[in-house]
Amino acid sequence: MKNTFRVWFIVAICQIVSVHQIQAQSARNVILVIADDLGSDFCGFSAYHLDTVKMPNVRRLLARGVHFENLWSNPLCSPTRSGIITGRYSFRTGVGDAIGGLGEAELDTGEMTIPRILKRSNANIGTANVGKWHLQAASPKTNWKFPNAMGYDLFAGNFVGTLPNYSSYMHIINGVGANSTNYATTEQVNEAAEWVKTQKDKPFFLWLAFNAPHTPYHLPPAELHSYTSLTGTAADISANKVLYFKAMVEAMDHELGRLFDTLQKYNLWDNTDIIFIGDNGDDPVVAQSGTAKGSVYNDGVSVPMIISGPTVVNPNRSTTAIVNTQDLFATILELMKVSNWTSQISASKPVDSKSLMPIIKNQSNKVRDWAFTEVFKNTSASGDGKAMRDSDYKLLDFDNGTQKFYNLTLDPQESKDLLLGTLSATDKQHYSYLCDEMSKLVGINRFCDLTGAGVKEPILPAGRWQVQPNPFEKGLTVLPIAARHYQLSNALGDLIYEGESLSEQDFSTLATGFYLLVARDLVTGEIQKFKLMK
Repeated sequence: MKNTFRVWFIVAICQIVSVHQIQAQSARNVILVIADDLGSDFCGFSAYHLDTVKMPNVRRLLARGVHFENLWSNPLCSPTRSGIITGRYSFRTGVGDAIGGLGEAELDTGEMTIPRILKRSNANIGTANVGKWHLQAASPKTNWKFPNAMGYDLFAGNFVGTLPNYSSYMHIINGVGANSTNYATTEQVNEAAEWVKTQKDKPFFLWLAFNAPHTPYHLPPAELHSYTSLTGTAADISANKVLYFKAMVEAMDHELGRLFDTLQKYNLWDNTDIIFIGDNGDDPVVAQSGTAKGSVYNDGVSVPMIISGPTVVNPNRSTTAIVNTQDLFATILELMKVSNWTSQISASKPVDSKSLMPIIKNQSNKVRDWAFTEVFKNTSASGDGKAMRDSDYKLLDFDNGTQKFYNLTLDPQESKDLLLGTLSATDKQHYSYLCDEMSKLVGINRFCDLTGAGVKEPILPAGRWQVQPNPFEKGLTVLPIAARHYQLSNALGDLIYEGESLSEQDFSTLATGFYLLVARDLVTGEIQKFKLMK
C-alpha cells in the first residue's frame, strides 16, 4: 500500500511539474529595448539611413521580425516614455518636455500603465524596468519608489535625463540609491540578464532603457567597440563627437548581445518577443541633417523600430505603416495575452494607442490613418508645436502661429513648404483632412484655415499660457488673449513694466538678457510666470 501511494505521489508531482513547464514554455515574454537619442538615419537597416553604425546584434532581430519604416516618436525623451507607458499623447499626460527639476511637469503616478494592467490581469507576471526612468524628477528621494508604485516588481536604474558620467552615477534599486562605478551600459545589461534568469518559469515584461548613446560622449571600455584610435581625452571627444557616439552605440549593441545570449541559454529566446526602438532623433551635435532631437520635423521624430520574436508571422520583412510610439502600449499588452485591456481604461483618461498586432501577424499593413507628435517646453520655445502626417503629407503647426505643409512622398527631407506656393486640389484635400483631424484630436475648433493669412492663436494644453515671441525684440503678447495684470522685471529684480496693456508696449530699448514676466488673470486670479530672453 505504501509503495502504491509513493508511486501515485511521484506521478502527481511529475504531472504538476509538467504543467508548469508547459505553461512557462507557452507564455509570451516581452522585452522593450530603448536606445536613447538614436534616430533612423544611423541605422543601416532603415530605408532612410545616411552614415551608419555597426549594430550586428540589433540586426539579429530582423530575421525573425518586422521593421517599421515610418515610426514617429515625440521629439524628446520624457514625452516618448510617457506616451509608451500610458498610450497617451503628451497634451493628455502634460509631459511635453524633458523632465528635470522641481516644479516641472511630470508623469502623474495615478496614470494607468503597462505594468499596472499586466499585474491586474495576472499577478504572476514578472515586471521590471532597468536603466533610464526619466518620468519624474530625481528629487526628492521619495520619488525613487515611483516605478514600483506604478507596477514594476524591480526598478534598477537612474532617474536623470543625462548621466553625469557613465562610470560614476547614482544607481537606484527599488528606491535605494548608491553610487556605481560600473560602466552604465554594462551594468544595465547585467541587471536585465540576472533578472530574466529568475523569471524563466513565468511570463515577464522587461523595459530596458539604455542611457546610451545620449551625451555625455565618452570612450566605452575597449572590448565593447572597434574605434581603437580614440583616446578619450576631452579634446579628442570635442573633435570627434560622431565617432564617440558610434562607439557608444557599438558598446550598447555588444552588451545587448549578452542579453540575447542569456535568453538563449535559459531557453527563453523562442518564447520572447523583443521590441527595439529609439526614443527620438539624434542629438543636434551628431545629427546628419539640419533638424534633430527636440524638433517636430522628421529627423526629430523618425526613429527605428523592430518587433521580433515568435509572434511575428512571415518575419524578415518591413512595413511602411504609419505608427506612433504610443501604439506600443496596446501592442505590448496584447503580446502578453491581455486582450481586455480597454476595460481597465477610465473614460476620463482616454488612450490613443492602436495595437500593431494586425501588422505583426501579417494580417494588415495599416492600423491608423495618421500619426501625431508634439513638443511643448517647460519654458515656451520657438520650436514648440504639433505635427500630423497621413500616408503622403505632413502638416506642422507651431505654437507661434507658423504653419508648414509638405508632401513627404516627393519631399521626405521637408525642403519645399507647399504653403509658400499654389496648392493643387490634392494638396488642399490632404491639408484640410490633416487640419480637421488635428482639430478633433486636440479639441480646438478653427484649427487652421487655408483662406487666412494672419497669425492664429496657438493650440495649448488646457490652462497653459504662452508668451509670443520668445526671444523678443519689441513687443510681447500672452496667449490666449484675456484680461490680465502684468509685471515685467529684469534679471536683477528691477521692475520694468507693470500694467494691463502689455501688448501695446514697446520694449525695443531694453538691454539684451533674461527677464521675468508675471501674469495674473483678472477674472480667476490665476498667476503664471515666464522666463523671457531679449
